[in-house]
Amino acid sequence: MDRLTAMQVFVEVATSGSFSATADKLEMSRAMVTRYVGEMERWLAARLLQRTTRSVTLTDAGENCLRRCQQMLALMENVEEETSDHEGELRGQLRLTCSVSLCYAQLAAAIVDFLRLHPQLKIDLNASEGALNLVEARIDLAIRISAAPDPTLIGRVLAPCSSVLVASPAYLAKHGIPQMPSDLTEHRCVSYANFGKSIWKLTRGEEFAQVSVGSYFSANEATALLQACLAGGGIALQPTYLANPYLRDGRLQQILPEWRLPEMSIYALYPSRKHLSPAVRALLDFLVEWFAVVPWEDL
Repeated sequence: MDRLTAMQVFVEVATSGSFSATADKLEMSRAMVTRYVGEMERWLAARLLQRTTRSVTLTDAGENCLRRCQQMLALMENVEEETSDHEGELRGQLRLTCSVSLCYAQLAAAIVDFLRLHPQLKIDLNASEGALNLVEARIDLAIRISAAPDPTLIGRVLAPCSSVLVASPAYLAKHGIPQMPSDLTEHRCVSYANFGKSIWKLTRGEEFAQVSVGSYFSANEATALLQACLAGGGIALQPTYLANPYLRDGRLQQILPEWRLPEMSIYALYPSRKHLSPAVRALLDFLVEWFAVVPWEDL
């Protein structure tokens, strides 16, 4: 059996913890996935995975093997990309990660435009809110929103990320419109579970307000809070790239528009400048140009 394919199968099983999920992702039968993993274990004369009815975990030998397989597969991808670049056409696969809301609102469209320019490339996108180890997950590029990104990663700013407070007209008609930040304490607020859950900070010129809001509903993802807002669930802090289309058509209304929320930036992050593939470099340059317009800010 093809040992490179066997390594790819093993890495996917080790990453997902599931033979069935690997079979679906790689478009092969579960029996074939099992055969490839068995071939790896026979080839190395070591058990790589502990299997139970509920879980699949790595043995010590499996952990060592996983790191080596990831390195070899990454090297193969680099060889393919560099070879195709000499022919004037980018090939291979890029692995990206991005927050769900930014992917939904902006990045998916950008990726489609990029792939039109490079039809031989493939992109695998992990839409996730959690922090990933880019090396272990074999992520080529992470698109993240942050005020202070991980200093161990190389970061390139793509665009500013502003936020606003919003609510539906129906909610405001029923509960009234806050006139000052302190009024927020009397309102139903929906907030992020992973940051700023109960403390919202606002500025107006030299004025500063820090409000402890009573969040009756929190979530770790912006589009969930957006939908709660649209349903009349209360006041939410939302990124403008997600909220502005709804502000334009009147389905949301901005609260305290003269007050500003903390600014963040949209970053492209990657592990190292060393051995940056032509495909990653091309995508980086494309995203810098694509995000330079910041179309969502035009209300």
